[in-house]
Amino acid sequence: MSRTRTRWRLGLTAAALLVASAVVPAPAHAAADVTDYAITVDPKGSGAKIDDTMYGVFFEDINRAADGGLYAELVQNRSFEYSTADNRSYTPLTSWATTGTATTPNDDGRLNARNRTYLALGGGSSVTNSGYNTGIRVESGKAYDFSVWARADATAPLTVTLHDADGALAEARQVTARGGWAKYRARFTATRSSTTGRLTAAAEGPVALDMISLLPRDTYKGHGLRKDLAEKIAALDPGFVRFPGGCLVNTGSMQGYDEASGYARQRSYQWKDTIGPVEQRATNSNFWGYNQSYGLGYYEYFQFSEDIGAMPLPVVPALVTGCGQNRATDDDALLKRHIQDTLDLIEFANGPVTSEWGAKRAAMGHPKPFHLTHLEVGNEENLPGEFFARFTQFRTAIEAEYPDITVISNSGPDDSGSTFDTAWKLNKDANVDMVDEHYYNSPQWFLQNNDRYDSYDRNGPKVFLGEYASGGNIFKNALAEAAYMTGLERNADVVKLASYAPLLANEDYVQWRPDMIWFNDHASWGSASYEVQKLFMTNVGDRVLPSSATSTPSVSGPISGAVGLSTWATTAAYDDVKVTGADGGTLLSDDFSGDASQWTHTGSGSWSIEDGQYVQTDEAATNTMVSAGDPAWHDYDLHVKATKKSGKEGFLVAFGVKDTGNYFWWNLGGWNNTSSAVEQAVDGGKSTLISKAGTIETGKAYDVDIKVRGRQVTLYLDGQEWGSFTDDKPAEPFRQVVTRDAKTGDLIVKVVNAQSADARTAIDLGRAKVSRKAAVTTLQAAPDAVNSETATPVAPVKSTFVGVADTFTYTFPANSVTFLRIKQR
Repeated sequence: MSRTRTRWRLGLTAAALLVASAVVPAPAHAAADVTDYAITVDPKGSGAKIDDTMYGVFFEDINRAADGGLYAELVQNRSFEYSTADNRSYTPLTSWATTGTATTPNDDGRLNARNRTYLALGGGSSVTNSGYNTGIRVESGKAYDFSVWARADATAPLTVTLHDADGALAEARQVTARGGWAKYRARFTATRSSTTGRLTAAAEGPVALDMISLLPRDTYKGHGLRKDLAEKIAALDPGFVRFPGGCLVNTGSMQGYDEASGYARQRSYQWKDTIGPVEQRATNSNFWGYNQSYGLGYYEYFQFSEDIGAMPLPVVPALVTGCGQNRATDDDALLKRHIQDTLDLIEFANGPVTSEWGAKRAAMGHPKPFHLTHLEVGNEENLPGEFFARFTQFRTAIEAEYPDITVISNSGPDDSGSTFDTAWKLNKDANVDMVDEHYYNSPQWFLQNNDRYDSYDRNGPKVFLGEYASGGNIFKNALAEAAYMTGLERNADVVKLASYAPLLANEDYVQWRPDMIWFNDHASWGSASYEVQKLFMTNVGDRVLPSSATSTPSVSGPISGAVGLSTWATTAAYDDVKVTGADGGTLLSDDFSGDASQWTHTGSGSWSIEDGQYVQTDEAATNTMVSAGDPAWHDYDLHVKATKKSGKEGFLVAFGVKDTGNYFWWNLGGWNNTSSAVEQAVDGGKSTLISKAGTIETGKAYDVDIKVRGRQVTLYLDGQEWGSFTDDKPAEPFRQVVTRDAKTGDLIVKVVNAQSADARTAIDLGRAKVSRKAAVTTLQAAPDAVNSETATPVAPVKSTFVGVADTFTYTFPANSVTFLRIKQR
């Protein structure tokens, strides 16, 4: 393959005329260079069959995805259950303002045993809720349903108003409480729009209140979900919905929300807590630092999956915690209870109305089954042996009673390493149907690993890629993900399911980036990754056609860069740093007997010289990098003596340091001091190159040695070889896959060009008889483009290309994803 570096811009020939079906804007950054490629397609060949369910979504209540997000409830903390167990700043009156006398008792006067706290208002007192984000959002002319549970010893009129700083947003309503706990309702119709609304309930006499609710009448298909968010998810046409987590599933106590557990608040997500009348559902502390009301529960997840035509895929706890907790529950009775709960879940989803749990589903409004076919046990467990022993018991019980259910296992939290390898061996040896892989890596990793699944065993367990993303929301990230997805499709016989993660993020309550769909209280927008996912998910095809493409010439020099020291939530001391060139010459030597003038502090934390050591003393600080040396250094040996002094983890020794976003580091005692790994940072995004389980002892001085030769790195700990790797995989920016749509007969040519040069491509369709026209959808933007509430630079542009033949040339713009749908004659 030849590469032509010329000042040649996109041109049109008589044989290839681009006819736009709409006005097409010029590229954000027009490419000055062109690279030549060739794609060859075998239209008579037969590649992997692609299931309709291949691409889906993963919903986890992170970033306020449920309460304050997809769940349409406008009142925050409606049941006064917020607690310091959820967040240290919380009280039962968080998001409420009171006048007069207002208390939040937790006593026998409560609404029910699971709704522990309620509001007691004195006569002449009021309470006002501020909602989420800037306030309660209402639209002029829209209806809103108010409800409250109230108890009063005497008749107690309650005036309810919806207002903002400029006055009333709707006509006031009045309900009158009398006697024991009862539900009272009213409806508001907004007279004007606002995003800063407040809801106030004012009592004339003493009254107890709970479950103060305001829901828009206009929700997605009338099922209580915020319409714009649900519509954006539905527009993806997902094949499945994985829910409810994630770390929500495999963290916290596995006990129930009951008297026996002391109504424990930090529990794993357990499905029976989340069904039935909302006022009777449990509450829980969310792993991500807030409260979850369970107003959006298992019934709603099943209903939403059905509403958007997706397969429901629930995840249940395996009684081994992950996400940094890493504990196995050794309680056989509790394990058996969770296994029975899982069997009951299948009955709830699929059982007849005459069954116990099928009757409960019918009572909630859905007598027909939800057609559950797949179920996952566990999530990212970092203790593969303990997890698999428990998974096996779940699997045996499910297969005995429901042999048609596909039971999914997992391979831990990373794309490689000892946990991954052990988990995969256990899964293969047991002939598990499907294994869930998760990884969050840099764009470079995704470009380098397009062939990841080419070598997977075709007769082994299938892969569910349940969580992946490339570490950012700019178009560069989306391009890398798109390039990787061509490899997923090419290997659709192995990768049966795939979902980007996370799905949703409320911009004012963010715990994790990147995310697919962003929102606030009044607007929502898809990220660049959303547009890529949507393009792939709505143009899948049914069968991969064999195809090949020439590659981009890659010149890969040696690993080069300065050296560095760092810590993460730990204090540590370093000494005797020495860098020696391959010729034996000394490049750097520092025993810290003087000052630290050779070192540049680019991270957080506090560094100082103490007793002849270089010490980082801020135990709370993360990524405290200091670096020394020349970014041009290569082929060297680095020696460091490192001692952990206190904290959660170990220490980090860096090499190949270019700048604050580009480096390698050996992370010793990372992940809460459970494992060590070499990570590579590229433009701020990190990926793991090699990983092993292990801990770092506090107070012990370790000899750390790193030998860099070309792109080969060998690592030694206390004189013993710990591991080695070669970083020589090209980050290929030009990727493609071709599929056939059985319904239309279309050939779908999908090309990703993740570089600054146009890709002038000779396409050979193997004598296929095709129409001269192709329907083209293009995503093109600057690599750093990011979608927001006010601007969407990454958006699909549709056009028509005239000039298709069995062989033709098409120029794919720089930094673009392009789909050509070509009809066969």
